[in-house]
Amino acid sequence: MRRRSVTLLGLAGLLALPLTVLPQAQAADGLVSGGKAVTASSVETSAFGPGLAVDGNTATRWASAEGVDPQWIRIDLGANHTISRVKLDWEAAYGKAYRIQTSTDGTNWTDVYSTTAGDGATDDLTVSGSGRYVRMYGTGRGTPYGYSLWEFEVYGAPTGTGGGGGGPAVPFGSHLKPYAAGILKPSGTQSALDQKVVDYYNRWKAAFVRQNCGNGWYQVISPDADHPYVAEAQGYGMVVTATMAGADPDAKKIFDGLVKWKIDHPSSVNPNLLAAEQDTACKSVNGGDGATDGDMDVAYGLLLADRQWGSTGTYNYKDLALKHIAAIKKDEVNATTKLLKLGDWSSSGDQYYYITRTSDWMADHFRAFRAASGDTTWDAVRNAHQTQISRLQSTYASGTGLLPDFVVDTDTTPRPAPGQVLEDPNDGAYWWNACRTPWRIGDDAVTSGDATSLAAARKVNGWIKTKTGGDPNKIAVGYKLNGTQISSGSEAAFFAPFAVAAMTDPGSQAWLDALWSKMLATPIDTSSYFSASIQLQVMITASGNHWVP
Repeated sequence: MRRRSVTLLGLAGLLALPLTVLPQAQAADGLVSGGKAVTASSVETSAFGPGLAVDGNTATRWASAEGVDPQWIRIDLGANHTISRVKLDWEAAYGKAYRIQTSTDGTNWTDVYSTTAGDGATDDLTVSGSGRYVRMYGTGRGTPYGYSLWEFEVYGAPTGTGGGGGGPAVPFGSHLKPYAAGILKPSGTQSALDQKVVDYYNRWKAAFVRQNCGNGWYQVISPDADHPYVAEAQGYGMVVTATMAGADPDAKKIFDGLVKWKIDHPSSVNPNLLAAEQDTACKSVNGGDGATDGDMDVAYGLLLADRQWGSTGTYNYKDLALKHIAAIKKDEVNATTKLLKLGDWSSSGDQYYYITRTSDWMADHFRAFRAASGDTTWDAVRNAHQTQISRLQSTYASGTGLLPDFVVDTDTTPRPAPGQVLEDPNDGAYWWNACRTPWRIGDDAVTSGDATSLAAARKVNGWIKTKTGGDPNKIAVGYKLNGTQISSGSEAAFFAPFAVAAMTDPGSQAWLDALWSKMLATPIDTSSYFSASIQLQVMITASGNHWVP
């Protein structure tokens, strides 16, 4: 890289007319450009790509081709925003004549600022405009080189409040829903964390999101499950796409395709729930009944969508959510114990009626269901599950805090499954279901600050950090509740969830950073929707982007 001449910049500054820069915006609008998709008219070399202008790192930059006008760099905010401030941190190769422009469609542009007397350094501009796209359009270079920006920052707010303005109300990266006090995030700039999530999401989407069998459907494929499509995967997809709105311009389109899939594949037991499994012809199989884990996330995803886009479009998300929540209460909550059943197919008198799966125990979902429905039953349901988490940890895993895949005898004295009760001889161990519990418990802890959830997450975090000596590569595939390793290897489904638990402990910054680095260094497993979807959602939480509708 050639260094630009400082004397050249100084000469340009002397020759330039005074730059008219308005005072810095005083509004509380936040940074909305961090980690967003960026394109440019050109790059000097591949080492100076446009994304480097929104990565939050003032040591990296975008640089255009040299000696050519005009040039531009464009940020896609993912949805319409009001724009109140633009900040340009120029490298020595600056723009003398340039415009700041906004657009709703990326084709038709409106000037919100213009100058022919730029002098480089930092331009902190108060503007008034709106659009999904913001660009710097340079028409006159201040040096013989090109245009180069260390950082291109846009400040504003989404125009949508849930559908009315067309954009998501809580766009990804907006961080409008802060976590509880004292919660950690991985080290690094916020925009850099957000960008890593967007990158992983794009790989996840390419690997697993499909439009098979027509009918306007979108699905998340499950190559590692018993069937090509399972409710759990669709639930993950709905939560993820609603959360990524603002980073993915197709989020609503994908979400609506997933909604259509849900509507067109009703449970045979309760048509307001989702049938658990579909074959290659996209037809429900194995009785077509529902699975609690998938239904929990479908309902939660619909609530997110209602907050993001409102419910006046093609689908009434709120109405669908309330019907789904009521159906979960009717057919997937044990009326006696207030604990979740395995699915709507289990009924009083059968051998599974007093069995529950710990990975379904999503306290933040229960809070959202309570808020949306106004039904205090969900408070009782949440309390019942949190009571069992604490009891199981203290009684059966006092040294580890680990939970078993399945809990039996919930009508008398709930205890870990004594052996295979549904899936595997390790049904009573920390295995392929319970591996998600540090994430599920942690999601409630970081968003609500609830003392019970915090204590449960911190217990398991303290154990795994000590067990591995702070090395995420030593996290095994499965443990007995006493901490004895079951299997060797390294799986994202097992190591990633511990990152959310680590966020709850103020003394675990280095451990959290190590877990984050482990996730970034692990290639996405395109053969496992399970591991990849879990890691993606953990990264969403770890970066500060999980929120409760």
